[in-house]
Amino acid sequence: MPLTTIDPSTALVVVDLQKGIVSALADDPITTAAVKQATHLATQFRRHGLPVVLVNVTGRAPGRTDTSRSANTPSPPAGWADLIDELDVQSTDHLITKRRRSAFHDTGLDTLLRDLGVTQVVLTGIATSSGVESTARSASDHGYHVVLATDAMGDPDPEAHRHSVERVFPKLGETATTAEVVDMAEATR
Repeated sequence: MPLTTIDPSTALVVVDLQKGIVSALADDPITTAAVKQATHLATQFRRHGLPVVLVNVTGRAPGRTDTSRSANTPSPPAGWADLIDELDVQSTDHLITKRRRSAFHDTGLDTLLRDLGVTQVVLTGIATSSGVESTARSASDHGYHVVLATDAMGDPDPEAHRHSVERVFPKLGETATTAEVVDMAEATR
């Protein structure tokens, strides 16, 4: 579904653009492009006085999975969860730390957005099929209008990225490019 509007109270939610994750994907041109587009969106949202929510991750669900870490896996190095410098964190930004895939799970994000009167979220980040998709599902479940800036997200698995963008996201909200989001924000401000 093409982008129809940017609500008067829309927030940008940037998922997991943190040093440990982005540096592990530094050689991936899709990740590099996603970081550039996400930071551009953050700049534009700030310019319009719209909320910017920056999310990092410091944990994972305790349940066993086929891809669980072994008990011998070392803890991430210091600074692993720090937001990347390119985001140029501002004092007006809202910071959320998650310990699960979704930025909504046990973080207070829904309360923050409701307190700000937000009705729509624009999502970006890494990984498309993990943190971004899970957050999109939760945002939809919470009743927000969801916009997915597909060129401002990346995934270490190109097939998983494609699946999320083409098959899952159209069921959860509207997909758009960064340019389309910026243009719509300009037209509705």
